[in-house]
Amino acid sequence: MKKFTAALAILVPVLAWAHPGHGETDGYTIIHYFTEPQHAIITLGVLAAVSIYIVRERRKKRS
Repeated sequence: MKKFTAALAILVPVLAWAHPGHGETDGYTIIHYFTEPQHAIITLGVLAAVSIYIVRERRKKRS
C-alpha cells in the first residue's frame, strides 16, 4: 500500500500538465476538449472502455 501511495503522489502532478491552447484562444470551450489530440485520445479511450464494458455486461445477461 505504501508503494501505491508513493506512486500516486508522484503521478498526480502529471495529470495537471497543460498544453498550448488552454486559456489562450477558446481554451475553455467544449469544442477544445473534443478537437485537441491530447483530449481526444483520452475521450476515445474512455468511450472504448465504456463500450467494451457495456457489451460484456449485455452478453453476461444473455447467458
